[in-house]
Order: sequence, then structure tokens, then C-alpha cells
Amino acid sequence: MTATTSAVWLPFPAEEIDGLPEGLDYRFWDGEPDYPGDPADCAYYVVPYMKGPEVAVRPLAKMRGVQVVQTLSAGIDHVEPGLGSLPPGVRLCNAKGVHEASTAELTLALVLASLRGIPGFVHGQDAEEWRSGFYPALADKSVLIVGYGSIGSAIEDRLAPFECARVARVARSARASARGPVQALDELPALLPESDVVILSTPLNPSTRGLVDAEFLAAMPDGALLVNVARGGVVDTKALLAELESGRLRAALDVTDPEPLPAGHPLWHAPNVLITPHVGGSTSAFEPRAKRLLAAQLTRFAAGEPVENVVRTTG
Repeated sequence: MTATTSAVWLPFPAEEIDGLPEGLDYRFWDGEPDYPGDPADCAYYVVPYMKGPEVAVRPLAKMRGVQVVQTLSAGIDHVEPGLGSLPPGVRLCNAKGVHEASTAELTLALVLASLRGIPGFVHGQDAEEWRSGFYPALADKSVLIVGYGSIGSAIEDRLAPFECARVARVARSARASARGPVQALDELPALLPESDVVILSTPLNPSTRGLVDAEFLAAMPDGALLVNVARGGVVDTKALLAELESGRLRAALDVTDPEPLPAGHPLWHAPNVLITPHVGGSTSAFEPRAKRLLAAQLTRFAAGEPVENVVRTTG
């Protein structure tokens, strides 16, 4: 099977994407029950966005000729359960470059809303109550970013004007960055006690699942704010609930475990928590960036050139 005669499954109609190369057989599929053709003929599969892991992996076992699986999310955990059914050599690509702006925007919104007491003001408006008072500022706070990839870097870019006392960076391994050193995960015990705001933007994988456990949270100082724009599974929900209910910590969560958070879950009504429904990347900025990514990737694919953003190759 060659790239010039292969089917490409897209979650957008091909005519809505400028710059797609000619010579590929474009088929629209956004998670509907019926497939747009035989999955065995698909060479390039673009996973429907925000349709859940069941939809994402459903056709994979039948995609015997697939060469590239392209997510439109920064994370790949929703397709990982189906990777074992793929033939060797399939490249899995993420959507680096698509979600940085939107996710970083929401991160700053969550930080500022939580520190400045915006949820309480909204409830006060509903109750016609004038809730004045003295609230924390982001200025002079020490911020720790856990997960310093492209999204973590974009978050720091937006923190720059806010006069933070310090921004520390942590990733899987130590390295240098344009803004300063990035420290390894094993440095967290020394960094957490000095961090007023801890932002999680790490991928979900075996090394980060449950990373934020009771010990991690206990190391954070009294009154600190935990912001999760990563994945819900990075945080031990039971341990976080204990800290919230004690009043010692605050949290702002765009992702939860479980997700969606079911009605009646105690996290909904825990004190000092702000919850948004996993909308970090779901903005007007998503579609144009996603379409530009797909046009660029498929141009490379059609020309027989290496695709970008490869995070794993099946073997």
C-alpha cells in the first residue's frame, strides 16, 4: 500500500481543510456508528477529537494497513488501549502545537479565578450579596510547573507578566530551557514546600499516574493551590479530597478522576475547589490549528517524508 493510493480518515470534511495534498482518498469519520469504508484500507487515521477512548480505539483492530495514527490531543492515553492490535511500525503522532495557547489560557484563568475568589463572587452575585474582602494575588507567588513540555512552556510564557517571585520547572529528566533550568521529577520533594501554586501539565503514563498522592500533597505548604490541566489520573482523588475537606489546600481542576465527574461525587461540593469540564483545548483556537497540523502532516505523508510529532512506534 502506498501513500498515494491510501485512504485517510478525517474528523473534518476534507473540503474544509485548506492545503490538503492531492492523490489521497479522504473519508470523513467523526465517531459515527458506521465507518466510511473498510478500516483495512485506512493508511492514515485521525482520531475523532474528544469522543472518548471507546470511539478512538474502535476501528484500530481492523486497520491492518494503517501507517499513522494521529491524535488531535496532546495526550495519547485514550488510544493506548488499542495500540496492541496494530501491526508493527505504526507511528502514533500527537497534536503538539494545537492546544498550547488554549490550555495555557485556561490555566491562567483557573489560577487567577481561584486566588482572587471569583467563584465566591459569582455565588455572591446570584445571592445579591456584596462580598468584599482581601484576596491573594498571583504577584509574589512561587509557581511550580510539573510537566514542562510545549504546554508547560506556554503556561510560563503567560505567567511572565504577573510578577511571580519564582517559576520552577519539572519534567521527567533535567535539562536546560530558554527560561531557565528544568529539574527532574525526583527533585519534587525539595520544590513542593516552597511552591504556592503547583500546576500539573504532564502527560498521563505509568510514571505519572497517581503522582500527586497523599505524600505529594502533604509536602505542599498550607494554603497552596493545585491546578490540574493534565489528566485526572495524575492526581489521587481520595488524597486530594482529604486535603480540600481539611481546608489546608485549594484546587482548580480541568480534569478529574473519574471523568466525567458523576453527579453526587464528593468532589463537586468539596470546599476550596473550582472545577471546569475538561475544556482546556476546546476553544475557537482548536479547529484552525488542528486543520493546519493535518494539512502539514498529510503533505509530508503523501510525499513519503517523515511525519512530525511521533511519540511512539508500534513494535
